[in-house]
Amino acid sequence: MAERTAVINVVGLTQRVLGPDTPRLNAAVRAGGLTQVRPVVPAVTCTAQSTYLTGTSPARHGCVANGWYNRELAEHQFWKQSNHAVHGAKLWDTCRKQRPDFTCAKLFWWYNMYASVNWSITPRPMYPADGRKVFDVYTQPMGLREEIKGDLGPFPFPAFWGPLAGIASSEWIARSAEWIEERHHPDLSLVYLPHLDYNLQRLGPDHPDLASDYRAIDRVAGELIDFYSKQGVRTVLLSEYGITAVRRSIALNRIFRRRGWIAIKDELGLELLDCGASKVFAIADHQIAHIYVNDPSLLESARAVVEEIEGVAQVLDASGKRDAGLDHERSGDLVALADEDAWFTYYYWEDERKAPDFARCVDIHRKYGYDPVELFVDPKLILPKMRIGAKLLKKALGFRMLMDVISLDASLVKGSHGVCPASPRDWPVLIGTGESAEPIPATAVHDRLLEMCLRE
Repeated sequence: MAERTAVINVVGLTQRVLGPDTPRLNAAVRAGGLTQVRPVVPAVTCTAQSTYLTGTSPARHGCVANGWYNRELAEHQFWKQSNHAVHGAKLWDTCRKQRPDFTCAKLFWWYNMYASVNWSITPRPMYPADGRKVFDVYTQPMGLREEIKGDLGPFPFPAFWGPLAGIASSEWIARSAEWIEERHHPDLSLVYLPHLDYNLQRLGPDHPDLASDYRAIDRVAGELIDFYSKQGVRTVLLSEYGITAVRRSIALNRIFRRRGWIAIKDELGLELLDCGASKVFAIADHQIAHIYVNDPSLLESARAVVEEIEGVAQVLDASGKRDAGLDHERSGDLVALADEDAWFTYYYWEDERKAPDFARCVDIHRKYGYDPVELFVDPKLILPKMRIGAKLLKKALGFRMLMDVISLDASLVKGSHGVCPASPRDWPVLIGTGESAEPIPATAVHDRLLEMCLRE
């Protein structure tokens, strides 16, 4: 009878994190061995997970970042959730070729919706026509949603992302994994624990307060390991990237604007970036930026401009994208990689008073890139808790409101990821598939997991 496996994705886990505040994770290393993983580029959530689950590069699976520009629709698309976006056979599909009855639960790993798994849970707010945003999750089977919320309570969505992001979301996800295991006994459980992602970006990896975060995730992961052990399930620990300290941000779109390459649309006195009408623009994602050149005559000029920007380590053209495994139609015409101590913002406005209304909100879909500043309440606000409370009361009474409390100060961010760090101690890790003297590429994680899933 084949053994069953749980893969626990501890976001941000590296050898540098392991230490006196992670005794349970250290024990997992001693029991199952540790392998360093050379991260895929870009080392961001959607790309890393898709690489692990297909064993292929972004050039094959197509997830070139957490979001990109859809040339056909002339729209930027960030944090989409359909698994159809990931091209190629997934880990569970490959397992079913050898074991047709193989079952899989996918718990908060991204590109969750419509995946060919047996059970899935993913964050998915509801957006009624009156403009409200109602926190919720999406599940397959559909009836699972009300059943699990009835037992565990609602998913603590504010703790998953935003200024209140913290350990409560990882705790709920861990409980949901136990709930699925007790009722359905999957052959493979994919579990996502995001806690370290928050303060490693807020505070930076060198901040002394991170010790409490390490202890918190060590407790949650350790309890889950114990639970699976009692169920006869082997556990593998995995991470997607390591977060390194940053001291500067780069606003490519502001630079392009000064060149006259960005098209701005005025909407009610605020400025929106019109991607389809722009000559050159960037979709920013942590330490990578996809640069789309709608005017081909500007390709070399755009490359020359970006290469001269302080904090930009490299600009990939067509041949560079091939070498990096990023030569996919979704990629930008150019791809910029930041220095390890820098990251890219999506900002394009010159006057904060004209920034779009969503800029000051937690709004992961409308923004023209990933925005880690969403982790911070604007420090300039007077009595922010009272301001937020008043807005929530307004919402409870049925009035429209805008939760515009997020800062526009990119210097608040102290940690980022996306490029391959210089030190392997800041690379992601694979724990529980044996010890390796040499790092393995991110594409090789798939075969390690496949071997575990099919072992008898």
